[in-house]
Amino acid sequence: MNAHHGTDWGDLRFFLELARTGTLLGAARRLGVEHTTIARRLDRLEAALGTPLFDRHRGGCTPTEAGQALLPHAEAMESALLAAREELGGQRIAAAGLVRLGAPEVFGTRLLTPALPPLLDAHPELQLELLLLPRFPSLASREVDLAVTLSPPEAGRYVAVPLLELHYRLYASPDYLATHPPIRHRTDLASHRFVDYAQDTPMGDALRYLDELVAAPRRVFTASGMLAQCAAIEAGIGLGMMTDYVPPAGHDLVIVLPDEIDVRRTLWLSAPADLLRLKRVRVVWDFLRELGAGITSG
Repeated sequence: MNAHHGTDWGDLRFFLELARTGTLLGAARRLGVEHTTIARRLDRLEAALGTPLFDRHRGGCTPTEAGQALLPHAEAMESALLAAREELGGQRIAAAGLVRLGAPEVFGTRLLTPALPPLLDAHPELQLELLLLPRFPSLASREVDLAVTLSPPEAGRYVAVPLLELHYRLYASPDYLATHPPIRHRTDLASHRFVDYAQDTPMGDALRYLDELVAAPRRVFTASGMLAQCAAIEAGIGLGMMTDYVPPAGHDLVIVLPDEIDVRRTLWLSAPADLLRLKRVRVVWDFLRELGAGITSG
């Protein structure tokens, strides 16, 4: 691909955004242009390559086989260009630019955000944008550069490492325990009320830990976020599963059946392999790994 064939990086940039967003309007918004510009540049690229790159349908645009084959080459060019800009911009010592990170709500709020000052002080031109799950921003569409999730990407050109082991325990408020039947064994849980994730939340099997404890648990309150669930447990609405860092400081919540219930999950840190070449992404990646190691050792 070169200028002699009528193809340039600008055309490929439009191709990439369309592949990531799936719609002309979405790509146009990301690039700050009219959707007709996206369509025109795509037509030019397809003409230069002599093959359709997208199947266009009512719901949007899906890459053809040729489009899927072109995608990794375009991403490699994008990554190389960004890396070159960093080096030519004199950014070899301190990282600079925007890094978008997707992370679970409470991990991002309680653990990550308070730990950020040293990172941002060391790299004053670095910008961090935190997108809190359960919005589930996508690595594939490059909505985020890094993601902290309960399961690693199943396929694709990603690097994924375990970040932190989570221990989920069953919590209750003192008021709830005082006004409901005693809980001496796991079998006693069948008669109790529960707080849980909203069941239509695209949360995956990793968060369906309550079903491992009780057959057909009686969920009286569900929410898409863990902070709302914690507030419900504190209010005495029901029992609920949480990791140790979710309850606020100074809480009086009680761990129920601590010797019987300890559900473990792993938080994973993932990134597109090509983005880890960028200093700003690598700096945040290394920071997160150090943060996770410190929490584990602590």
